[in-house]
Amino acid sequence: MYFWLKFFHIVAIAVWFTGLFFLPRLFVARHRVEGDANREYFNPVTNILFFRLATPAAVLAIALGMALIAYGPSGAWLAMKLVLVALAVLLHLYFGLLLYELGHGRDRHGPVFYRVAGWVPLLLLLAIAALTAAKPQTVGDLPPPPDAASVP
Repeated sequence: MYFWLKFFHIVAIAVWFTGLFFLPRLFVARHRVEGDANREYFNPVTNILFFRLATPAAVLAIALGMALIAYGPSGAWLAMKLVLVALAVLLHLYFGLLLYELGHGRDRHGPVFYRVAGWVPLLLLLAIAALTAAKPQTVGDLPPPPDAASVP
C-alpha cells in the first residue's frame, strides 16, 4: 500500500508542477500578444490547465502526502518540507488570482514578472525533492512539546 501511495503522490506532484510551470508561459504569451494570447485559445486552455488538471492534482498530492505522513516520517526536515509545500500552495493560489485578473482584462504585470514567476515553481520543486531525498539528519529533531505540568 505504501508503494502505491508514494507512486500516485509523485505522479500528482508531477502533474501539479507541470501546470505551475506552464501557466506563467501562457501569461507571458498573453502579455506579448502571441498566438497563444487569442482569447478563444487562452481562456479555455488556462482554465482547463488550472481548474481541471493542476488544482485536482494539487489536492490529490496533498491528500496522499498526508496519508504518507501517517506512516511515521518525522524530524525537522519534514517540517521544512511542509513549509515549502505551503509556499507551493500559496503560489498555486496566486496563479489562480492572476488567471482571474487576466480573464477580466486586468494585467498588472509585464512579461519579465511572469518569466521570473515561472522559475519559482522549479526552485520549490527542487528544494522539496532535495529535502525528500536527503532527509537530512543535520537539521536535527524538533524540540519536544512543552510539558503541561511545567506551565503555570
